[in-house]
Amino acid sequence: MTVATEIDRDEALDIPTLMRGIGEAAKAAAAELSYASGATRDAALLAAAEALEDTVPAILDANAADMEFGRAKGLSAAMMDRLMLDAGRVGAIAGGLREVAAQPDPLGRVLAEWDQPNGLHFRKVATPLGVIGVIYESRPNVTADAGGLCLKSGNAAILRGGSESFHSSGAIHAALVAGLRAAGLPETAIQRVPTRDRAAVGEMLAMPGLIDVIVPRGGKGLVGRVQSDARVPVFAHLEGICHIYADAAADPEKARAVIVNAKTRRTGICGAAECLLFHRDFLAAHGAGVIGDLLDAGVEVRGDAGVQALDARVVAAGPEDWGREYLDMIVAAKVVADVDEAIAHIRTYGSSHTEAVLTEDDAVAERFFGRLDSAILLRNASTQFADGGEFGFGAEIGIATGKMHARGPVGAEQLTSFKYLVEGNGTLRP
Repeated sequence: MTVATEIDRDEALDIPTLMRGIGEAAKAAAAELSYASGATRDAALLAAAEALEDTVPAILDANAADMEFGRAKGLSAAMMDRLMLDAGRVGAIAGGLREVAAQPDPLGRVLAEWDQPNGLHFRKVATPLGVIGVIYESRPNVTADAGGLCLKSGNAAILRGGSESFHSSGAIHAALVAGLRAAGLPETAIQRVPTRDRAAVGEMLAMPGLIDVIVPRGGKGLVGRVQSDARVPVFAHLEGICHIYADAAADPEKARAVIVNAKTRRTGICGAAECLLFHRDFLAAHGAGVIGDLLDAGVEVRGDAGVQALDARVVAAGPEDWGREYLDMIVAAKVVADVDEAIAHIRTYGSSHTEAVLTEDDAVAERFFGRLDSAILLRNASTQFADGGEFGFGAEIGIATGKMHARGPVGAEQLTSFKYLVEGNGTLRP
């Protein structure tokens, strides 16, 4: 099967046949990738990065069509920011592919090695997962991140982007295919579902013989549907309901800078802070400055009575504001008695994504780290560091919030499984 081209007339599609063909081609490509050398896979990534830079005008033209679609659909400013590409962002996407290529080869790593008394020698060796299906929403850069990481880890990828980023994803995918072609790898190693039809998602979730893992990257509705309907394993990327707790022992200047950055740097990403928890002593001494910084930056603060008392511009928080992912210039804020009350709140309303504690007290930080089990916990740093590139992974396929296999930023190393290689010398079992 050749790489599918964009299909405009969805009503004419036979979606089950289309998806089965994509799945079969991906399975065949995965078999070839599993023994392709790391140097060959890296060459494809580098060639794809070059193709991205060579086709910036075409990518931006495609993105302009998506932006028009987004405006007509009434997307929020934060969602439009997630969707928008410019030359700098395309350059960063290409840079991400180069960073992935520069990472050590995750395949063939000996994870453990030992001998048994009977003379058998055992090695546990990293291997690809096989075919990875990635379902994502409006961010077109995920096309390159997911495709590149799957390729680096020797997996074939089936990418189903959101309707908003349809044209941008197609242009980026074309560069990935150019990289595969330049390296002599099967072009079907990274395929893009060439339709906006949602029936394609249903087919992906029901292909256990052809897809080995599904990675959903999007809102609660998407992830919930995938977890409910998938007949293959899922690396769940749930909502980014990220909390910051400012302790009594927090440095006020650090706290002010970190909180503003965590909320406002980019509001539409999953690492943006959505709820602030203030120790009552910190709030009394420094809260007016922090809340004023946020309000002056254009953030709508929805606070409890203690926070409302600091500034007349604070809006009253309702029950629906706790445990909410705004992805916008809105933040919830609450007063707590101590770190234990902050931990209890996060356990109740968090999504196990990312939480930060601001404190100079080592005992408080240790308690926060030890008693919470979110995928990422930070001390005196912005939640916006919840990103595979910032972890040194080059890129990420998502932030896994479950507890199986991969957690936190999912990079190439997390997209591997393992097999056992056992060697004997005519060894018989008595």
